[in-house]
Amino acid sequence: MDNLYLWIKAGHVVALIAWMAAMLYLPRLFVYHAGLPSGSELQSATFKIMERRLLKAIMTPAMILTWIFGITLAIKSGYYTSYWLQMKFVLVFAMTGIHGWLSKMVKDFAADRNRRSTKFYRIINEVPTLLMILIVILAVVKPGG
Repeated sequence: MDNLYLWIKAGHVVALIAWMAAMLYLPRLFVYHAGLPSGSELQSATFKIMERRLLKAIMTPAMILTWIFGITLAIKSGYYTSYWLQMKFVLVFAMTGIHGWLSKMVKDFAADRNRRSTKFYRIINEVPTLLMILIVILAVVKPGG
């Protein structure tokens, strides 16, 4: 294993941590935002700024870097033909889809179009967690070689 590979791997892990932190925090912001009482314009405006900045400054760049580093690792390691990595890619595609869906929700909140309850966002908050657990298991255990 060359030194460059290890740096790429470190970049992948750091980007992944940032992406997952944002993926777990954004739905939590939605819980609080959706739970605001009528007439809370100032608080709503604050949540809109927080949600937009989290998405644009952390979540999306971290996702892009996770993909770039991950694909580079798959190519350099030769693991791209392995069952576990192919399953991991399927789950990361699902995570990317959730990312896109959360991005749409940011736009809905920004336009005051949210129609979902705090309970909905509490449940949605668990989806990235479950995907992350499965992805980490695949990456560490490497079932099927």
